[in-house]
Amino acid sequence: MYTERKKKFLERAIELSKLGMQNGSGGPFGCVVVMDDKIIGEGCNMVTSTNDPTAHAEVVAIREACKKLGTYQLTDCEIYTSCEPCPMCLGAIYWARPKRVVYANTREEAAAIEFDDAFIYDEINTQLGDRKIPFEHFPHPKAKEIFDDWKKWEDKKKY
Repeated sequence: MYTERKKKFLERAIELSKLGMQNGSGGPFGCVVVMDDKIIGEGCNMVTSTNDPTAHAEVVAIREACKKLGTYQLTDCEIYTSCEPCPMCLGAIYWARPKRVVYANTREEAAAIEFDDAFIYDEINTQLGDRKIPFEHFPHPKAKEIFDDWKKWEDKKKY
């Protein structure tokens, strides 16, 4: 449902997308994380300016919000983003567990300006042996041992 509240936060995400683009930070994407009607994290795409392929607007905003709140969960928060999240950002959003995501542009609109995630969406559902980037499973007993230790570790913090 469209509300003035949603419009206000979405327009801030859109403003960040424009600022980041104009400042040379990266692509035209912006995001804010909101809790109790206050922005607690915001970001623009910073991929090219930081040489970090994970520095998408949503990831930048999530990191800032989590740092500010001192938590790795955003269960009481909402995310407003200028564009439908890519597969990586979608994963980050699900790990952060916000209440909702509100976005403006669609992934099809992003593809029309050469930000096409279809390849990644397709690869996610492709068998490992058929992926464009080879993935090799190399089981190692020491790696399995660490997982076994984690399973038995009483002081672990689940997430």
